[in-house]
Amino acid sequence: MHQSDTLVKRPLFRKPYILQKFPELVAAESTRHGGVSTGPYASLNLGGSQDLPENILANNHIFFGELNVPFEQVAKSHQVHGTDIEVVTEPGRFEGFDALITNVVGIHVAVTVADCTPILIYDPVSGAVAAIHAGWRGTVGKIVEKTIAAMRENYGTEPQNCLGYVGTCIDECTFEVGDDVARHFADEYKRWDANRGKFFVNLKAANSDQLVNSGVRIGNIEISPYSTVTHNQDYFSHRFENGITGRLLATIGRIA
Repeated sequence: MHQSDTLVKRPLFRKPYILQKFPELVAAESTRHGGVSTGPYASLNLGGSQDLPENILANNHIFFGELNVPFEQVAKSHQVHGTDIEVVTEPGRFEGFDALITNVVGIHVAVTVADCTPILIYDPVSGAVAAIHAGWRGTVGKIVEKTIAAMRENYGTEPQNCLGYVGTCIDECTFEVGDDVARHFADEYKRWDANRGKFFVNLKAANSDQLVNSGVRIGNIEISPYSTVTHNQDYFSHRFENGITGRLLATIGRIA
């Protein structure tokens, strides 16, 4: 049999290596594979879009079922590209928050993305976790730094104890922006391309540095090697797919 004739099984999710050493923790980032959606949402669409609601719900049950997490224990929010943070004490659906934090065992916080940066944080001392959605507005609004400050305020988190994962998003070589966006970023996070007359922005570096600036040790940070654009066969990309696509999901929580 030729290699082209064999079916390659694509992963339904990937787990951050840096967080796998904690047996009490579930942390994962979805791919676009293994769901029931069709067309531009094929197949594991986990967020709001023009896809059928029943497909999105079924996909969520598939994804969290593979992680052995009851979907009823998940906390999500309708994200608005802001910097507001919700302190979660029970699972459910929230409105208007781009970061969720909790120290409650059994609650799994989650954010959806399709080019924006997901960031997962774990404090193994206090048991607190965070899931952050950082688009360019949230990034320049320093949502990562604000989230760690909220973890300190609510749970006594010391940043040097934390581990952080900067997840799959649009990469620097494809995040082309005009001056209206680029002017909000420091020089070290943007590159001018004279041929295209555009800037290119590095969201992963900007959010990783916010972890460091908050006191997280560099050795406690993992950055995804994947891109929603250049690895579009495995991930949804709002920009690459012209706005008609599904949503990925990143989640973290302690096992009940």
